[in-house]
Amino acid sequence: MLGRFIKGPSEPRVEPTLQPKAAVSPVAATLSPASDLAPHGDDFLSLKVELHRHLIDRFNLSALENASKDEILNEIRPIVREFVRARNVPLNARELDQLTSDTADEMLGLGPIEPLLKDDSISDILINTHNRVFIERRGMIEETSIRFRDEAHLLRVINKIVSAIGRRVDESAPMVDARLEDGSRVNIAVRPISVDGPLVSIRKFSKNPYSLERLMAFNSIRQPMIDLLRIAVQARKSILVSGGTGSGKTTLLNALSSYIPSRERLITIEDAAELQLQQPHVGRLETRPPNVEGKGEVRQRELLKNALRMRPDRIIVGEVRGEEAFDMLQAMNTGHEGSMTTIHANTPRDAISRLEQMVGMAGMPMTHESIRAQIASAIDIIVQTQRLSDGGRRVVSISELTGMEGNVVQLQELYHFVRRDVNAEGQIVGEFRATGVRPRFAQEAATLGHHFAKDAFNPQVPL
Repeated sequence: MLGRFIKGPSEPRVEPTLQPKAAVSPVAATLSPASDLAPHGDDFLSLKVELHRHLIDRFNLSALENASKDEILNEIRPIVREFVRARNVPLNARELDQLTSDTADEMLGLGPIEPLLKDDSISDILINTHNRVFIERRGMIEETSIRFRDEAHLLRVINKIVSAIGRRVDESAPMVDARLEDGSRVNIAVRPISVDGPLVSIRKFSKNPYSLERLMAFNSIRQPMIDLLRIAVQARKSILVSGGTGSGKTTLLNALSSYIPSRERLITIEDAAELQLQQPHVGRLETRPPNVEGKGEVRQRELLKNALRMRPDRIIVGEVRGEEAFDMLQAMNTGHEGSMTTIHANTPRDAISRLEQMVGMAGMPMTHESIRAQIASAIDIIVQTQRLSDGGRRVVSISELTGMEGNVVQLQELYHFVRRDVNAEGQIVGEFRATGVRPRFAQEAATLGHHFAKDAFNPQVPL
């Protein structure tokens, strides 16, 4: 059996170009999950990078797709021993077995990026063709020394991702949104729309969902703001989370959902299922793209209409981006108070304008004034998130919709983030402040047993 995965004479092997240890990027530290081997430090991590490159150049990767882990272990064990011996690396038997097992996991999983998926400090993996891989850590993008053997190798990994959820990507359908088993969101673009080769963007989610308290530890929010949002959720106030790309909207939506009582029935609607709700009574719906003949598409609007027949207490839409906004507002206005969704917008006022435009896309015979009245009646709270120039994500504003004045939706800001300066390390220096305005629903919340702290809205008291 030995050697059946090794390339034959007809398949020329290109020797990998191994970087000298001095040239290995500090990012190499991301290439190994936590294990007993960590004490060997950066040199050992660099060795793992070289070993993986050596193996992907030597093996017939297509033959590995149907192989079991035991078969791969038996195949690569002697190669790993030879590789380590040639470089005079002092490993004991247990460490050698661990190295072999880790390498097999990478070959069985998503190839070279498997270690990046296991690293919880990485939030995004950005693959720009087969020979350039970037990551985002702590809000900053950096290049790694990881590469795929060639474009065909990257395409095999892509097909493994999309086939797992019953989707496809090829020349006739060159774009796809997918997800990994852990809920991480994946966007893929291949030729012909991707000129230089496949582009893959993976937005990772933590195995342990973020809570608002955990976000506070990252300086993204303050305790009085958390109390306000907790009470708003428990008092069944409908919440719109607004922000730009990568500003933490979905993370915040997940955190807010943890305050929904476990007795309530929730229905989630998403393009790619990524919400990690902790309640026991959750029904998850996901859109479906059209098939090869252009038929069978299921859009968010159809899912929203269907969700209304599923007896939900609340509906959570991952993101509104089109005509489904009309149905979402209708649901919030007709017995599904406390529902939540996210929207791409730079300010709370922009979020209202975008909602108005989306409702107009539904083609309903409504005036601008009636659309705005629907928005003012349906949405109670807008939470604005922002990714700042230092890579940090903040809740920069919490505003309450208070109704209409003339034909304008009225907003009152309750909390905001004030920038003061930039320190020597390039980090934003600022503070969270109350505006001095109390929410209009404070009295209603009090009748339900939810009370705010005495100085929660005092602008003179630091948060």
